[in-house]
Amino acid sequence: MIPDRPRRPTLSDVARLAGVSLGSASRVMSEPEAVRQRTREAVEAAAEQLGYVPNGNARALAMRRSMMVGVVLPTITNPVFASFVHVLQRRLGAEGYHLLVQAHEYDHQAEVALVERLIRRGIDGLVLVGTDHDPAVTALLARSGLPHLFSWSSDEAPAQDCVGFSNRQAMREMVQYLLDLGHRRFAILSGALAHNERARARVEGAREALAAAGIVIAPDDIVIQPFSIEGGRQGLRVIAARGERPTALVCTTDLMAAGALAEAHALGIAVPDALSITGFDDIDIASAISPPLTTIHAPIREMGERVGERMLVRLKGGAPDPSLTIPTHLVRRQSAGVVAKK
Repeated sequence: MIPDRPRRPTLSDVARLAGVSLGSASRVMSEPEAVRQRTREAVEAAAEQLGYVPNGNARALAMRRSMMVGVVLPTITNPVFASFVHVLQRRLGAEGYHLLVQAHEYDHQAEVALVERLIRRGIDGLVLVGTDHDPAVTALLARSGLPHLFSWSSDEAPAQDCVGFSNRQAMREMVQYLLDLGHRRFAILSGALAHNERARARVEGAREALAAAGIVIAPDDIVIQPFSIEGGRQGLRVIAARGERPTALVCTTDLMAAGALAEAHALGIAVPDALSITGFDDIDIASAISPPLTTIHAPIREMGERVGERMLVRLKGGAPDPSLTIPTHLVRRQSAGVVAKK
């Protein structure tokens, strides 16, 4: 025979022990700042004595909220998105919200299904990466009236509800640095550009900086591979097989740059003496690989904090804020060097 479980103390038990009404005890749990200190202390002491734990589902039902915020990522394999989620989760968690994380793996149709699923789950708010989304996503957000924020890119951002950085400007700064080092032959290594304004802005920023220097990059010099270490390795193999190699390889993510560095070592290509390689993001391994990677530091942690703060304002009924651009900066390390004189 299974023994009866001990009865969990209820809020009514707490109110009775504290000598207050059930309504007062409920307000202490949901809005403690709105209750007199004496009442609050009595209820908190009674809850501790009884071992009372608030029922999160009941509290959410009473507040007509799920206390859940969704975030849809392009992928969970890139450390930059893990860092973003870590900071965002910590900020929202401080106010009692839980973060539901989904990833569409660069499939815009899959993103539509994920957004619809999260809305059906009853989330209170939604965070999206980037601003280039299927029209069906826009329609879902409009019909639901759900508070939502865009992140990661300010290049094609709406006037409101976006916290990001200029991928275009950051890449212009990177390429100008390589030009100042004497480079004139370039290749660009990127993931797919469709439905990804971050990648497009990085490639366009590089092309604009080159055009300003009188350099036109040929279509074949823009190599498309998966956003991964293996994609970086394969991209370097494609570039190395050409007759006239570039002196600078501009990668649109650190993961691709790390793969390119590994493949350069395997092929006996000296970095940076024979080929300079640069990345974008400044993930933790960027300073640890050999040679350490010259890259763009993306403000991931600050972006996570700002997105979390703005989402909390929206969840409390606040109006949308103007979109915000957070600065990036160039990190000079040993993977990029002066062009060797012949």
